[in-house]
Amino acid sequence: MKRVVVFASGSGSNALNLIEHFNGKGFAEIVSVFCNKPKAGVIQKALDKQVEVHLFNKADFYEHTEVIQAVDKHQPDLIVLAGFLWLVPINFIQHFEGKIINLHPSLLPKFGGKGMYGHHVHEAVLNSKEKQTGITVHLVNAEFDKGEIIYSDRFDIEPDDDIASIEAKIHVLEHKGLPLAVEMMLRRNEKMDNSGSTN
Repeated sequence: MKRVVVFASGSGSNALNLIEHFNGKGFAEIVSVFCNKPKAGVIQKALDKQVEVHLFNKADFYEHTEVIQAVDKHQPDLIVLAGFLWLVPINFIQHFEGKIINLHPSLLPKFGGKGMYGHHVHEAVLNSKEKQTGITVHLVNAEFDKGEIIYSDRFDIEPDDDIASIEAKIHVLEHKGLPLAVEMMLRRNEKMDNSGSTN
C-alpha cells in the first residue's frame, strides 16, 4: 500500500477528492493531511473521513524540523500540495527529494510564481486574452512552480467565460487529473526504486 501525505491550506476539495479516490481501494492511501490554517475547511473534511490532521505554523515549517519529523513518521511514498500556498523550504525539499508534487491552476510555465493562486491566476489568464487554460501538476523544487511537469490538462476559453466559470472548469480538471498524476508519480517512483535508482 502506497502512503500519501497531503498539504492543504483551504477548503480541501482536492484533498477530499484524493481521499475518496484512493482510501479503501487497495493501491494507495491518504494517511494524513497537513494544514497551516486552523480554520481551514480541509480539516473537518479530512476528520470526517477518519484521516489524521496535523496543524503547523510558520516557525514549525521554516525555523525548525518539526514538520519534517512529523511527515517522516508516516513514511510517505508521495507528498501532494493541493491548495497549499507557502513556498516549501529547501531542507524539506531535499529531505523528500523527488517525492513532492504540486497542483497549479494554470498551464505552466505561464501564470506561475509568487502570488499566482486561485482567482489571481484566472484573472491574469483572462486579462492576457489567452485562448486556453488548464491545470499543471509538477515536481516541487526551490522555486515557485518551476519543477518538472508531471501532468497537465486544458480547455478552450469561451468568449463568455469569466473568473467564476474558469474556476469551475478548473475544479473539474483538478478532480479528474490530480488522482491520475498521483498514481503516475507513485508508479514512476516504484519503477525507479525497483531498478535500483534513487529518487
